[in-house]
Amino acid sequence: MAGKLYIVGTPIGNLSDFSARGAETLQKVDFIAAEDTRVTVKLLNHLGISKPMLSYYEHNKRERGGDILERILGGESCALVSDAGMPAISDPGEELVNMAHKNGIEVESVPGPTALTTALAISGMKSGRFCFEGFLSVNKPSRKAHLQELIKEKRTMVFYEAPHKLLATLKDMYAAFGDRKIALVRELTKLHEQVIHTTLSQAVTLYDDNTKARGEFVLIVEGYTAPKEEEFTLEQAAEIAREYVKEGNPVSLAAKLAAGETGIKKGDIYRLLIK
Repeated sequence: MAGKLYIVGTPIGNLSDFSARGAETLQKVDFIAAEDTRVTVKLLNHLGISKPMLSYYEHNKRERGGDILERILGGESCALVSDAGMPAISDPGEELVNMAHKNGIEVESVPGPTALTTALAISGMKSGRFCFEGFLSVNKPSRKAHLQELIKEKRTMVFYEAPHKLLATLKDMYAAFGDRKIALVRELTKLHEQVIHTTLSQAVTLYDDNTKARGEFVLIVEGYTAPKEEEFTLEQAAEIAREYVKEGNPVSLAAKLAAGETGIKKGDIYRLLIK
């Protein structure tokens, strides 16, 4: 009989945020698949748990994923954890979970903290509708293409970014989106947790001015707002209609054409023209 795969959310900074159910799960599984065993052992030591671990990360996920699934199919239970937050969210665990489902393995969630929603909640930015864009590509053309696709995205956009790529990303966002509002959230749940409310242009200046970026960042960017359509007065609409009349158009047609351009009612324009 096959075992089970547990997806266990881990603290994004403060170890005290780990749930009792999470600790219970790590205690009962046969082994743990960790993004970095050196990071996970600190959590296990904090909890007083000793458990066999193996690494599962981006560059070994295909080979190691097969080993993990084989052990689960053989009857062992496994807890999948990332260094911080929920596994499988912008994380190679996504592939392992997908393969588990395809192989008929039961997958159970043990929810925990996630930087995505925590940052959005603390930012004060609009959260009724948002989209999560994860990490942008390190490849410059791919990163720019990704941002170009989002230029007219109306929802609040959430990105993850590493400190050494922050300035380049901010510059590319400014070039693509213009000067929108942004909240830079860093060091979530840690001693130096910080939310910086600014604009993209000011953020570029801040981190281009010998300010070293520290800690992992969540970037929350204002969505696209269509420019307001130009508003016309009745007199301006009538003036446009007069130009149509000068071109030889009947007054009624001129009023209709001006109404189409300005949004002002045709009848109101017509009455002003025949005065």
